[in-house]
Amino acid sequence: MDEKNETCVTEFILEGHLSLLHYTTLIFTLLLTVYMMSLAGNSLIISIVKLDSRLHSPMYFFLCNLSILEIFYTSTTIPTILAISLAKKKPLSVTSCLVQIYFLHFLGVTECLLLAVMAYDRYVAICRPLHYRTLMNGTVCLSLAISCWISGALESLVLTAMTSRLPFCGPKTISNFFCDIPPLLKLACTDTHVNELVLSLAGGLVVLLPFLFILMTYVWIILTILKIRSAQGRQKAFSTCASHLTVVCIFYGTVIFMYVRPSSIYSSDQDKLVSLVYTVFTPMLNPLIYSLRNNEVKGALKKVLASSLGSSMGLGQGVKTRPPYFSLV
Repeated sequence: MDEKNETCVTEFILEGHLSLLHYTTLIFTLLLTVYMMSLAGNSLIISIVKLDSRLHSPMYFFLCNLSILEIFYTSTTIPTILAISLAKKKPLSVTSCLVQIYFLHFLGVTECLLLAVMAYDRYVAICRPLHYRTLMNGTVCLSLAISCWISGALESLVLTAMTSRLPFCGPKTISNFFCDIPPLLKLACTDTHVNELVLSLAGGLVVLLPFLFILMTYVWIILTILKIRSAQGRQKAFSTCASHLTVVCIFYGTVIFMYVRPSSIYSSDQDKLVSLVYTVFTPMLNPLIYSLRNNEVKGALKKVLASSLGSSMGLGQGVKTRPPYFSLV
């Protein structure tokens, strides 16, 4: 009995999608390009919001939090995926695997909650515009952001702690590009029904509930927008929500597929491909979506670039902006 409960495996072997790994150089180059674009795009969003005082508002404060989160998120997984794309297999100690699981779920849960908070911000801005500055003042926004980060840290701590108590006696090959709980449960040499139940409950609480909240919020937003008589006003209101709604659909679609389903229907090959979408490509798409579909961000980018160019040429003229009412960013 004691022998069975003892963890014999000291390291895991991460093994990616074998059909993809036939094109080693191409996959490595593509992943490295996407990683650099993700880092550059999210860093650019943070810089633009910081430099242009017209963007010092709750909406862009939360967008900065999202960009910071995406930088950490990609840095948690992509270096491991790059190593696998070169060597086809990546040994990882049990401790390193658990650390990766912790940060993966910590940042993922935080993003789920942060997207829900951003939906609430849009609801207040469109449905209760006269109370916007009161309901979404600096203290409230800071409290909401901190709550998202702390909730993500605590939820991930519980799941990681439960996973760390499982005995692993072999095999030790994880059929994925990085460590995650579902494929790890398959390797445990004990009953994992409790872990699966807790994972499903956690998925329901931190994925489905925020997602349902976002859907309900947008129902009220759409109903309010349809009451606007001006076509230009309706278009402007829709444009402020389009970027966020696009990000929500991409992110929640992949996360719900991965975590909010019975373990009996897990498909290794499908999971590998879907995991690449939400860990690699989604963080790169977010800054593109917000910059391409948001006139304020595009305008701020042009003015910041013009100001930088003017300063480098010695023109001495900065960007003239109105004083911000929001002082957290």
